[in-house]
Amino acid sequence: MKQYKIAVAGTGYVGLVAGVCFAEKGHSVMCVDVDEEKVKLMKSGVCPIYEQDLEELMRKNYEAGRLDYTTDYKSAYKDADAIFIGVGTPEQPDGSANLSYIATVSRQIAESIEKDCLVVVKSTVPIGTNDKVEQFIKDFLVNDVKVEVASNPEFLAQGTAVKDTLQAKRIIIGTESKEAEKMLMEIYEPFNLPIVSVSRRSSEMIKYASNDFLALKISYMNDIANLCELVGANIEDVAKGMSYDPRIGANFLKAGIGYGGSCFPKDTKALKYLAKQHGYKLRTVEAAVDVNAEQKTKLFKKASERLITFNNLKVAVLGLTFKPGTDDLREAPSLDNVKLLLEKGANIYAYDPVGEDNYKKKYPTEINYVASPEEAIKDANVCFIFTEWNEIKNVKPEEYKKLMKTPLVYDGRNIYDLKDMIKAGVEYYSIGR
Repeated sequence: MKQYKIAVAGTGYVGLVAGVCFAEKGHSVMCVDVDEEKVKLMKSGVCPIYEQDLEELMRKNYEAGRLDYTTDYKSAYKDADAIFIGVGTPEQPDGSANLSYIATVSRQIAESIEKDCLVVVKSTVPIGTNDKVEQFIKDFLVNDVKVEVASNPEFLAQGTAVKDTLQAKRIIIGTESKEAEKMLMEIYEPFNLPIVSVSRRSSEMIKYASNDFLALKISYMNDIANLCELVGANIEDVAKGMSYDPRIGANFLKAGIGYGGSCFPKDTKALKYLAKQHGYKLRTVEAAVDVNAEQKTKLFKKASERLITFNNLKVAVLGLTFKPGTDDLREAPSLDNVKLLLEKGANIYAYDPVGEDNYKKKYPTEINYVASPEEAIKDANVCFIFTEWNEIKNVKPEEYKKLMKTPLVYDGRNIYDLKDMIKAGVEYYSIGR
């Protein structure tokens, strides 16, 4: 196996996981970030994000000398064989992707590299961005070196990011030359995974098309769930019946209060924007965006119809993150609902096993944070469940009846069996059942 000297720009979910996994497979990796405190933290063996197995691999590869961190991008980039860009491409108000971080890193690379280099964009970027990045770098090159840009989108899910990288279903690479293709193939050779090699623009599109298809699947099931409620069907029975069809598959058939996170909301809007820029209307993706937006506050609207007011009521909120296994709050349904509940005068008591610190950055004093689900629901008038953490699933139906002032539960993740909640004497509302 050929060992490459790799630099990774950005130490968020994409960059840090990629860098650590490259080191785990034997490459020499330098991760670059602008935040000095974050770099110190990582050098001390502490992972800045909540992600299973990541901290352990960080320490292992740092101690082995294959992995390091720095704010000095010039020294990291100047003699790297390959530089992977893993910085954020946040959504702008019009739905387009903000490429300013990509541009900043591209210019730094252009002004720093002293040898031939392959620049690889892992960040999710609109189709055609890699072409622009390559031209941008060439425009600002200081030294007489050869630079090529390749596309290598990530397909990791928060909470399982390390596993999704080391045991990926496939690796997508988009290149415009045999040399770039060969180097990326060699970098990924020790992963021993299927590699799909396509053009840069096809690679960029594969990322968006994959994420948006999954978002479509979720929104479709939520739409069907809403109809199930109206006609007396059970969405879980429907999903089970569908799952046996190999053309449909069993994944992403779970109904709930909508998708969140860093990918689906951003990528659906970005592809919708891109299509609009080219005079095309992506009707299916637009429908997914609309369904998801409405789905997030479905239970709040149900509760508003049931209660005269939320003013001065104790409201338990179980789960703050957009899904279990992560401390990420991006586009989490809890955010939409907490905002509405506070506007209506609710006294919120919230529980989440790992999301509290991040939530405090948004709501430092407006809501009460508690150490257990039981503490949240004690004497509560109403309870909302927004994330299916095991700690929340472990609360027995009878506990709601015993601890709540009014056993009124709105479950956005269909955690409980309907019969069990009715038997326990709980007034229970869920999605599509």
